Amino acid sequence: MNTDFSTILRSLNLKITPKRIAILDILMNESSYLSPEEIWTRMKKQFRSVGLPTIYRNLEELSERNIISKVTHPNRQLYYYFCANRSHHHHFVCLSCRNVEDINFCALDELRREVKRKHNGKVISHILQVNGYCRNCLNKEGKDNEI
Repeated sequence: MNTDFSTILRSLNLKITPKRIAILDILMNESSYLSPEEIWTRMKKQFRSVGLPTIYRNLEELSERNIISKVTHPNRQLYYYFCANRSHHHHFVCLSCRNVEDINFCALDELRREVKRKHNGKVISHILQVNGYCRNCLNKEGKDNEI
């Protein structure tokens, strides 16, 4: 995949820096989610001086602008994933192999109606992430019997 990160960053009024481009490149070339520490370890191979706070700050800025996605793990740690799909969708996250897949289904309209009916409220935004085990991991671990 050939992604012009400079154009994306410029369009979002984010400064184009070599470290920011490197973070995006690392995430884009990974099919699974990574922790800030894992990204930092990879970045240290490319940059002599890069601090973990720089990684955290950049990841937060990039996720706030929806360039990358946050993955919230049941262990309560945040991970990050580059998703090229720019349309509205959600993710299925395999907790074993760390693979992330798109879910092209959203129940937002139903949720809005339920919140309005039951709570007389109004939905402003939503976040949905489905955690589980992919087919390959279920077959490997024999977890298919646990479902």
